[in-house]
This record gives sequence, C-alpha cells and structure tokens, in this order.
Amino acid sequence: MTEQVVVGRVAKAHGIRGELAVDVRTDSPDERFVEGAVLTGRTRGGDTLRLTVAAARWHSGRLLVRFEEVPDRTAAETHRGLLLLADAGELPPIDDPDEFYDHELEGLSAELADGTVVGTVREVVHSPGGELLVVDREGLPEVLVPFVRAIVPEVDVQARRVVLDPPEGLLEDSDADVAR
Repeated sequence: MTEQVVVGRVAKAHGIRGELAVDVRTDSPDERFVEGAVLTGRTRGGDTLRLTVAAARWHSGRLLVRFEEVPDRTAAETHRGLLLLADAGELPPIDDPDEFYDHELEGLSAELADGTVVGTVREVVHSPGGELLVVDREGLPEVLVPFVRAIVPEVDVQARRVVLDPPEGLLEDSDADVAR
C-alpha cells in the first residue's frame, strides 16, 4: 500500500447540491482537487472510501468541492470531519531544502546536538502562529516544538532525524519542580 498524506479536511456541507467546504492542507489545491482527481476519504473511525472530484471552486476564501459519490446535502452532511488523502508518490518534489512535507517529518527521531534522543516527531500541527512539531517522549508528556530554524537547526530526512536546540525550559517536565 502506498503512503498517503492529508490534503484536506471536510469542514461542513455547503448548499443543497452536495458541495463540501474543505479546509485545505496542501500547497497545491488546484492540482489536488482538479476534476477527475481521485482521493481517499478517511473517517474518524478509520474507514476509507474512494472519492472522485466532480468540481471544485473557491468561495469566500474556502474551497468548495463536489464529489461524484456525494449526490446531495444529506449525503454531504455525513462527511463532516472526513480527512481527504492523496498518494504521497503523486506529490511534486520540493525544490527548497528548508521545506518539507508533513509525512517526511513524522516519525523522525528528535535529538539534541550531542545526539541525546528527546523523542519522536508524531505529527506536524499547523497553527496560526506557525508550524509545531509534536514530539512524543517516552514516559514524559509530549512537547510542542516550534518548527523554526533557531530551535530546529537541522532536518535530515535521509538519516531520519531532526536536531533540536531548545530554549531553556522548552523540554522541562512541568511536574518535576512541583514537589520542591
């Protein structure tokens, strides 16, 4: 099975003809949501379905997509929260050495410059303030690491690691100082 990446999330139904308002999670929505493109929809429960783009248009800053398999608003309402996935192999190569697809970062070892392993990058969160790496730490609470060069000076996808230079307190366990 090929690796798949999230390219959008269905926010809600729009109108009566089965259009879906999609929160875009790709830098190339005009390529991902072109008429005839086939995407995989994944429900919160993990079930998947095949969806074929019938039409897509921008409306008030949001992408509205109609799929051949979603004939009306009633059917569209059942797809709220659906993740829209595309095959990772279909993604265009990135020319900028400082840009990465989320799936390239997920699963990388998060290490300090001296090689001390901090944890594993579980996911990339896109927030209004910028991207955050969610780092799982064995036996400790997860930590959110701002994905900026000052804190993540090195990303080596081939070696499967990111190097962290965290500011003081970023990796501290907040419960450790409670019992002083």
